[in-house]
Amino acid sequence: MTETKTARWLVVGAGGMLGQDVVAAATAAGHDVTGLSGRAALDVTDAAAVRAALVGYDVVVNCTAWTAVDDAESHEAEAFAVNAVGAANLARAAEEAGARLVHVSTDYVFDGVASAPYAEDEALAPRSAYGRTKAAGEWAVRSASPEALVVRTAWLYGAGGGCFPKTIARVAAERESLTVVDDQVGQPTWTVDLADLLVRLVAAAVPGGIYHGTSSGQVSWCGFASEVVASAGLTTKVEPVTSEQFVRPAPRPAYSVLGHDALVAAGVEPIGDWSARWQAAAGTVLAG
Repeated sequence: MTETKTARWLVVGAGGMLGQDVVAAATAAGHDVTGLSGRAALDVTDAAAVRAALVGYDVVVNCTAWTAVDDAESHEAEAFAVNAVGAANLARAAEEAGARLVHVSTDYVFDGVASAPYAEDEALAPRSAYGRTKAAGEWAVRSASPEALVVRTAWLYGAGGGCFPKTIARVAAERESLTVVDDQVGQPTWTVDLADLLVRLVAAAVPGGIYHGTSSGQVSWCGFASEVVASAGLTTKVEPVTSEQFVRPAPRPAYSVLGHDALVAAGVEPIGDWSARWQAAAGTVLAG
C-alpha cells in the first residue's frame, strides 16, 4: 500500500481548517484529490456509507473529528461516535479498499504532566472526554489498519477557520491589555505545514505507525499571544495568568510538547521552529 507517483486522494473533513490545506497540498503535489465536507457528504459513523465512499482511492486522510473539547465532557458518547467509531469505520474501509489511511490525532491523548517531549510510544493517559475518544480512535485505527499513519498534532492555527491567533488579534485590537495563560506550554502549528508533512509522509512510504506533526520548539500560550500581537502591529499589553484563573469544563494539558523521533527515523524532516513558522504564516492567517 505505497503511493504511486500520482494517486487518488480522498480527504474527509475537507471543509475544516486543516482539511482545506490538505486538499491544497495534495493537489499541488499532483494528486487527484476529492474532498468531502460535512456529515451530509459523508457520515463517518455510517459504516456502509464509509465503505462505499472509499472505493477506488489510494490514500484517505481523516481530518474529521469532534473537536469541541469542552462540549465533549457532557457529550462523550457523541464525541466517541465520531472520534472512535468513525475512525474505526474509515480504517476498516481503507483496509478493504487497499487504501492508506492517514488519521489525525491529538496531544490530548497524553496527561500533560511531562517535562520532556512526549515520545510516539509514550503510554496514553487522557484526562478529558475528548482525549479519551481520540485515544480510542487511535487504537481502532492501528488495530484495523496496521499500515495506517496516525499523526498527532497540537495547537493548530490556519487561515481557513477560527483559531487562537485570529482571536488574540481581534481582542487585542479592542483593548489596551489582555490576559493569557502562561502555564500551558506547547507547539503552535500551522495547518499548511501539517498538510505538507502529511503529503511528505505518504510520498516517503514510511512504515505504518504513530508520528508527531507539530512545529519544533515550544512556547506558552502567553508567549505565543505576544508574538501574535506584535505580528498584528499592535501595542496591546499581554499579561500572564495561571490556568486556575481560567477554569474550563475540560482540563487542558499543561505540557503539550511532542517529540519527533519517528519522523527522523523515517527520514522525514520535522516541521521547523514554531516562531519562524509563525512569522511565515502570520500575514496569511491574520488576513483570513
